[in-house]
Amino acid sequence: MSRDVPATQMLQGFRRSIDNIDAALIHMLAERFKITQQVGAFKAEHGLPPADPGREEEQILRLRQLAAEADLDPEFSEKFLRFIIDEVIRHHVAAGSRG
Repeated sequence: MSRDVPATQMLQGFRRSIDNIDAALIHMLAERFKITQQVGAFKAEHGLPPADPGREEEQILRLRQLAAEADLDPEFSEKFLRFIIDEVIRHHVAAGSRG
């Protein structure tokens, strides 16, 4: 049994680290969405389209490269970013239809 205690403590340490990273991700996403809400309001005010496919592609290529450099699956990073972009556009469209 004594061999399991260090393993359990180590696992708890890993989980605390994961919990901290998850919390940081949520806070970072919240900040990102606050800024994209401002972008959406700006676009609506100036009659700009909610989506910018050229910018989206540039971002995806840039983040795929960053992912590869960070030893993260570029496919995963692209799916994650596309999900975020789709949410942002959905919010922009909804805000534009309310304004």
